[in-house]
Amino acid sequence: MLISLPEYAKRHGKDPATARQMALRGGFKTAKKIGRNWVIDDAETWPDGRVKTGKYIKAK
Repeated sequence: MLISLPEYAKRHGKDPATARQMALRGGFKTAKKIGRNWVIDDAETWPDGRVKTGKYIKAK
């Protein structure tokens, strides 16, 4: 089910401005803009881009 981006951010304990910036940069798979409002699938998890292997991969 699609919900508003501010509602999605609230459910995940994040700032709505942070969620909007992530949506603008393509950080979500299901986020889309309808008119002037962002919507996202409520089943999508919050992206976690942290390195969890203990190894830092240096950018070239």
